[in-house]
Amino acid sequence: MPEHRRVFPYKPQINISIPSTTRMWFICGCAFLCVLQSSLNDSGRSMILAFIMLFFAVLTELLLTWKEFKFSKIKDGSAAATAFILTLLFPNLIHPFFAVCGVIFAITVVKYSFGGLGSNWLNPALGGWFFVRFSWPSAFSKALAGSEYAVTEMNKTSNLSALDNSITEILNHSFFSFLDVQMPSGYIDLLFSNSPGIIADRGLFSLLMGTIIITAIGINRGWIPLVFLAVYGFLIRLAGDLTGVFGDGDLLYGFFSGGTIATAFIIAAEPASSAKLKYGIILAVVLAAVFSWFFRYICGEFFGCLIAVALMNCFTPVIRFLEEKLFFSYKNHNKFQESIL
Repeated sequence: MPEHRRVFPYKPQINISIPSTTRMWFICGCAFLCVLQSSLNDSGRSMILAFIMLFFAVLTELLLTWKEFKFSKIKDGSAAATAFILTLLFPNLIHPFFAVCGVIFAITVVKYSFGGLGSNWLNPALGGWFFVRFSWPSAFSKALAGSEYAVTEMNKTSNLSALDNSITEILNHSFFSFLDVQMPSGYIDLLFSNSPGIIADRGLFSLLMGTIIITAIGINRGWIPLVFLAVYGFLIRLAGDLTGVFGDGDLLYGFFSGGTIATAFIIAAEPASSAKLKYGIILAVVLAAVFSWFFRYICGEFFGCLIAVALMNCFTPVIRFLEEKLFFSYKNHNKFQESIL
C-alpha cells in the first residue's frame, strides 16, 4: 500500500459547533441593531442604506448562481451578513451608488471568485470596504465630513452633549465614587453619536449589546476579540496614543472609535478567513492588533484596525500551510488532536 503522509482525523474547517447558517443570521441581527440605532438620528438613512445593500447582495448572489439555483444559497445568510457587515463599515452619509458598488464587488470578486462561502481568504465585507475606500477616496471622506475621522483626535472631547455631561456626572457620583476614580467626559457621546461617521461607530451602544449576545451564545470564539483588544489596548496605553505621553493612552477612545469593536468581535473573529488552529489564530490576532495600533497611531489612519485585519487575511494562506505542515501530518497526529478547536 502507498504511504500516506497526510491524515485528517477531523475536518479542519470546523471550529465552532454552531452551524454557519445560524451564525450568519445572528450576526445579521447584531448588525441590524447597530444600523437601527444609527438610523434613529439620521432620518432613517442608515436603515435605507442597509436594505439597499441587502437587496443588491441577494440579487448578485442569485445572478451568480442562476444555473444551479438553490434557495439554500440565500437561506444560508451569507449574502445578508456581508451586506449588513459592510453597512457597518460605511459612513451613514455615503451615496448609495458607492455602497452598491462595494457590496457587488464583495459578493462577486471576493466571495465567488474564490469558490463561494468558506473558500475566500479575505472577509468579503472587508474587501468591499477596501474597494470603495480606495477607489473613491474623496467620496468616502466627504461622507465623513464633520465626524471624528475628519477632526484631530486631540480635540475628541470638544462639543460634549448635555446627555454626556449628565450621565458622566451620575456615574462619577455613584458607581465610580466607590472606586475612588472619576470618569472623564466624552465617552457617553461615543456610545450614542449623532455626528456623521461609519455606522459601526454611530450605533456603538447597540453593537456592544449585540456582540455581547453573540459571544455569550458561542456564535464566535469569545477569546479572539479579548486577545485583540488586550494587545491593542496595551499598546495604546503604553505608547500614550496621540498624546505623546507614555503610559497615558486613552483606551476607551481607542476602543469606541475607528470601527474597533466591529473589527474585534465580527471581522477578526470570522473563521472562514482566519487560521484553523488556536496557535495560528493567536498569532494572526496578536499581529492584527499590533498593526492596528501601528496604522492608526503611527501612520495616522483612523480605520487602521480594518487595514490591519485585511493585511493578516493576506497571510492566512501562509499560516494555514504552516498549520498543515506542523499539525496535519501523521508524525504530529497526537499533537494535532490536542490542539484542534
